[in-house]
Amino acid sequence: MGNEISFPRQHARTQRFTLGAPRTFTVAPDGAKVYFLRTAAATGRANGLWAFDTASRTESLLVDPATLLTDPEDLSPQERARRERTREQAAGIVGYATDAAVRQAVFTLSGRLFVVELATAEVRELPVDGAAVDPRLDPTGCRVGYVVDGALHVVELETGVDRVVAAPDGPDVTWGLAEFIAAEEMGRHRGYWFSPDGEHVLAARVDNAPVARWYIADPANPGTPASEIAYPAAGTANADVTVSIFNGARVDVTWDREAFPYLNTASWTSHGAPLLQVQSRDQRRVRVLAVDVGTGATEVVADDSDPHWLEVVPGTPRWTPSGELLRVLPVDGANRLVVGDKAWTPDGLQVRAVLDVAEDGVLVTASADDPTQTHVHLVTADGATRLSTEDGVHSAVRAGGVLVLVSAGLDHFGSKVTVSTGGGIATFAETPVLTPEVRLLTVGERGLRAALLLPSGHVPGTRLPVLLDPYGGPHAQRVLAARNAYLTSQWLADQGFAVLVVDGRGTPGRGPEWERDIAFDFAGATLQDQVDALHAVAETQPDLDLTRVGIRGWSYGGYLSALAVLRRPDVFQAGIAGAPVTDWRLYDTHYTERYLGHPDEKPEVYDTNSLIADAPKLARPLMIVHGLADDNVVAAHTLRLSSALLAAGRPHTVLPLSGVTHMTPQEQVAENLLLLQVDFLKRALA
Repeated sequence: MGNEISFPRQHARTQRFTLGAPRTFTVAPDGAKVYFLRTAAATGRANGLWAFDTASRTESLLVDPATLLTDPEDLSPQERARRERTREQAAGIVGYATDAAVRQAVFTLSGRLFVVELATAEVRELPVDGAAVDPRLDPTGCRVGYVVDGALHVVELETGVDRVVAAPDGPDVTWGLAEFIAAEEMGRHRGYWFSPDGEHVLAARVDNAPVARWYIADPANPGTPASEIAYPAAGTANADVTVSIFNGARVDVTWDREAFPYLNTASWTSHGAPLLQVQSRDQRRVRVLAVDVGTGATEVVADDSDPHWLEVVPGTPRWTPSGELLRVLPVDGANRLVVGDKAWTPDGLQVRAVLDVAEDGVLVTASADDPTQTHVHLVTADGATRLSTEDGVHSAVRAGGVLVLVSAGLDHFGSKVTVSTGGGIATFAETPVLTPEVRLLTVGERGLRAALLLPSGHVPGTRLPVLLDPYGGPHAQRVLAARNAYLTSQWLADQGFAVLVVDGRGTPGRGPEWERDIAFDFAGATLQDQVDALHAVAETQPDLDLTRVGIRGWSYGGYLSALAVLRRPDVFQAGIAGAPVTDWRLYDTHYTERYLGHPDEKPEVYDTNSLIADAPKLARPLMIVHGLADDNVVAAHTLRLSSALLAAGRPHTVLPLSGVTHMTPQEQVAENLLLLQVDFLKRALA
C-alpha cells in the first residue's frame, strides 16, 4: 500500500499522461521511415528524436537531448512565449522541421541550433549569436532559417555563411515570428516560409508599437521587475502585420490592409504562387490572395463572407496538385471541403482540418452524425472514404504510400499509433491508476452531448452530489469518445460525486449553425445548455441530488463556473472558477470580437456577458483560482471580480498561484490544486 501512487500525483508528474507518448510525426517520401518525438520515460520531460523503420518495424533513438545539453534548459523570453502560445509543457526537442526529402532535421535546445542527418544520426551545431527561435530547413535542404532577437537569419549549410535577411527597424518590430493574436487565436505559430526552390523567403513583419502595454508582475518576488507584454484587448489596436519577399532584394507584398488587417495563414508549394489568407477585423470576410513574387502584387483568388464569422481552418487554403484552390467553408449547413467552386464533402460531414493534399485526394479529419468522434477521411471529387475504422478520435500523417494513424478511444488509454504497412509506434506513457467508466449521453431538445461518471462501485439508490465539469465554450470539446479525456472526471467522481461533462452550443463538430448559435450570447446560451443537460440527465438518473450541485472549470470553463453561481444560484450551490474571464473587455481582439462584436459598437453585449456587475448577486460559495503569471487571461480578471465581491460584502475564496501561467505544469501545483478543489466542494456541498 505504501508504494501506491495517488491519481493526482500521477496525473501531475506525467503531465496529464502525455510524457512518454509519441508525437509530431513525419513520414519520409519513400515511406521507409517515420520520424517522431518521444520522451524516454513516462515521467521524463525531455523529448528525443526517434525513427521507426517501416520494413523491420523497429524503433531507434536518433537524437538524445541529454548528450547535447548537459546544463539545465535555459529558454529565451521569445521561446517561453512561443511555448505558452502552443501550450507546450515538455522539454528537450519540442519541435523539429525537415527538408522536403526528409534527409535532414533542424531543432533548437536552449536556443542552440542543431542539424541532424537522419540517415546517419550525425548531429552538428550551427553557431548562433544569440538564442535561436523556430528554425526551419528550406525544401531543398541547402539552408536553415531561424530568428534571433526579432531578426530573420538564413544560413547556408554548405558554406556556413549566415546572413541577416531582415532586421528589425524599430524596438517593437520583429521579422519571421507570429504575433500574439496569430499564435493564440489563429493557430499560426510561424512567420516565414521558404519557396519550393529555397531561393526566396516570404516573411511577416510585426510592429507591436500600436498595441497597448500591459505589465505582468511577480508579487511573490517584489524585487523582480514586471514583464511588459503587448496585449491587444478587445476594441484596442492590433499589431501592424505586413509581408515581404526576400531574394537578395526586398519586395513588399501589397493588399488592402485597411479592410483586411489580419494575416491568418500563408503557404507556398510547387503547385502555384504563394498564398495568403487575410481577414477583416470583424471576421465576416476572408480573402485568399495569390502573390506575384517579382512585384509583390496580389490577385484575389477567393473572397468569402458570412453574416457572423468565418473560421480559420487548419491546413487551408492550399493549392491542389492540379492548381485548384482548396478551402473549407460553411455551405448548406456543413463545414465542407471546397475545391475550386465545388463542395467535395457530402451532407452532414463536418470537416475539422486538412491534413494532406496529394494527387489521390485530400486527407481530412471530420465528424459525421456523432460529434464525439473525429475520423480520418480521404476526399476526392467523387466523395469521402473513411480510413479510421474504430470508434474514437483520430488524426493522421502520410507520405510515400504510408499512413500513420493516431487513435484515441474509450477502450484503451492514450493514443495508439498504427502504421499502414504494419506494426505501430510504442508509447512509454504511464498507465493511469484508475479507469473511467463513462456513459455517453444525448439529452434534451437540442441533443446535447454529455458524459456521466459515477463513483467506482456506486450502489444504485445512493444519492450523490453532482459536479459539472465543463469547458463549454467555442473551439474546444470535452465530450469525446476517448478514455483519457475523463481521467480527472473519474477521479472526482470517486471522491463521492456524480460528474457530468456537457458540450453545449458553440462547441465544434456539429456544424456552422450550432457554432454560431452563441453569437453575442456567451452568458445565455452556454449556461442554459449546462442547466438543461443537468435537468435532462437527472430525469433518468434518480441518484443525482439536485439540491447539491457544484461546477468547476478552467479558462472558458472558469468563466462558465463563476457565471453559474452568480446567475443561477437556484441550480448551482458552489463553483470553482479557474483562470476565468470576468470582463470580456480585458480579453483579446480576435477571439472576443468574433463572438461579441466590437465593444465600441456593442457595449451592451459586453456588459451582459461580463461578470463584474453581478458581484452583489453572489449567494453561493465561490473559489477563484488564477496563475499570477498568466499573460492570456491576466490575473486582473480575478482581482477585479474579487474587489467587486468584497465591495458588495460577498464572501468568496481566491487562490493565487505564484509563478503559474495559463497552464499549471508544476507538479506540486497541479497535484495539490485537485486536492484543494475536492476539499472545497465537499465542504460547500455537505
